[in-house]
Amino acid sequence: MITLSLLHPLNENPVQHWTFEEESVIRIGRSTDNNVVLYSAVVSRYHVEIRHGKTGWEVINLGTNGTYLDGKRVTQVPVTDGIIIRLARSGPNIQISVGQDGHEAVKALMRLKSEVAAHREAASTPSEKNGHTGTHPAEKTLTSDDEPTSGRASP
Repeated sequence: MITLSLLHPLNENPVQHWTFEEESVIRIGRSTDNNVVLYSAVVSRYHVEIRHGKTGWEVINLGTNGTYLDGKRVTQVPVTDGIIIRLARSGPNIQISVGQDGHEAVKALMRLKSEVAAHREAASTPSEKNGHTGTHPAEKTLTSDDEPTSGRASP
């Protein structure tokens, strides 16, 4: 399992993620037939290939503008968990995470979102058992007979 994260250009926070569980080759570039499509003028149509081999994952540069690791242009480099590559000298940064930790975190987040949604739905559903309608007194619709009160006596 491998997760790719596109990092924000200024603060390097992840802004988009792609997770791959079955693929042994992942391609990144501008062309729409890549696994990860990035629309940037400095990114080649087929810029990078991340391939799983006998010794683990490796990054292979295919782009004319190069792929950089720690500011140095690379043609082929082994992937270590958390490695950050830059596509072209001024292009996007991609962080690569390998292993189950990233996947488990994504699954936990999805479970939490599901639980929150279920809790919200349950909270907004009227309870028939105890006679509550689920309507808050402040949400009551005023009729012509109802007068809002301000707490002051009428003249």
